Amino acid sequence: MQLYLILKSLHLVGVIMFIGNIAVTGWWKAMADRTRDPRIIAFAQRQVTLTDIVFTLGGVVLLGVSGAASAVLGGIDMATPWIKFGAMLFGAAGVVWLAILVPVQTRLGRLARGFAAGGTIPDQYWRLERVWVIFGLIATLLPLAAVPVMVFKAG
Repeated sequence: MQLYLILKSLHLVGVIMFIGNIAVTGWWKAMADRTRDPRIIAFAQRQVTLTDIVFTLGGVVLLGVSGAASAVLGGIDMATPWIKFGAMLFGAAGVVWLAILVPVQTRLGRLARGFAAGGTIPDQYWRLERVWVIFGLIATLLPLAAVPVMVFKAG
């Protein structure tokens, strides 16, 4: 029982790291972009990449490892509908993140390095920023939808 509670605690920490980072990153990135200050935007863009590595990826690892270990320890089949549905939502967010957001963030980062010292922000940056916002919202809503699925064991 003690190990299960430790794993459950780690799972909750993973949820907080993962969802907390993706939600907060969108907010402070939007606020940085509102300034239209190239230095602030370039700094924020760099932090998006760094916090994704530390908090988003760290949260993913904690969620995956602790969730799977909790299921095994609790004798819960990974094919249980609510686990499969929650994992599908989480996985769909991962696909959006890897297929769209990471490449867009990489391009945004390269552009930001070019204007970090105070240069002009190119129109391409703003076009890519809109793509990042749209798909970032999708990648945020998918794991948020997984939370009640996992808590209420619905699916």
